[in-house]
Amino acid sequence: MLWMLVVLTAMSGVALSPLPATVPILLSTAVGTALCSASANTLNQLQEIPYDAQMTRTRQRPLVRRAISPLHAAGFAAVTGVAGPAVLWFMANPITAGLGAANIMLYAGAYTWLKRKSVSNTWVGAVVGGIPPLMGWTACGGKLLPSSDYPMHLFLPSFLTEAPLDMSMIDNPLGAFALFMLLYSWQFPHFNSLSHFIRGSYAQAGYKMLCVLNPQKNALVALRHSLLLVPICSILFPLSGLTTWAFAVTSLIPNGICVRASWVWWRRCGEKEARMAFQHYLWYLPVMLALMMVHKQGLDWRSWMGIQKEVQSEGADLSKP
Repeated sequence: MLWMLVVLTAMSGVALSPLPATVPILLSTAVGTALCSASANTLNQLQEIPYDAQMTRTRQRPLVRRAISPLHAAGFAAVTGVAGPAVLWFMANPITAGLGAANIMLYAGAYTWLKRKSVSNTWVGAVVGGIPPLMGWTACGGKLLPSSDYPMHLFLPSFLTEAPLDMSMIDNPLGAFALFMLLYSWQFPHFNSLSHFIRGSYAQAGYKMLCVLNPQKNALVALRHSLLLVPICSILFPLSGLTTWAFAVTSLIPNGICVRASWVWWRRCGEKEARMAFQHYLWYLPVMLALMMVHKQGLDWRSWMGIQKEVQSEGADLSKP
């Protein structure tokens, strides 16, 4: 399931990019991202065999059950770890390939090592989760950092500016930052709530998780990022030009529902409330990404579906004598 989420978020970067994307770019980005994810997950599981065996959630993994040998798993990780960045390099560009390789190293290296050393592993894991949409963004040719050629633009609501929207400025590095922040902050209410009701397993395996050391703070961190998601969606996204300002309003509904779930969990700090928050943040991401597509800046859905063309055609027919 994890690799599917990684590929989905990478595709969201392609879908929301204002730059044109070809089918080969779309497919190669999906394949390359999936290969990078497969390598990172395999390397992670290779290092955690004795710890996975102690957790109910992970004791059925193939390496724990000895369904495959560590040697075969290492070979698979090596092949996918080379193939993933290679596909992204030759089919997209070196920046996307570098992001894919960096995510393998962050997840299989820093994140996996920190899980038994420090609660900061969750923050590193959130960075790992925020990189895939950047891969989709750069695969289309989008820039990550502002420069003299690609300055950062702010797209104010129409009632605050008289200047017409310049579609040539939509390729905005602020858009990449918005995508990263959405996935980065989403990780906390999603993962922290999950970790709360399996914290016994984490404790048994010796992992340094915030849910084990301080369950109340674990819920508080999730609540903070739930609240942070509100301005990310209602200010940062439309300000970057990725979505229209209508998204600022429609996104308040799912955000409000999920903030309330995080608030209840933090106040009561119970397992039932943690499960409810976790379930909310499972549907939150696909719903929010779908809303972003509906409100994508510059996308005329009536024209895309052929409705506007039909209306114009009817109007032309009525004008005939």
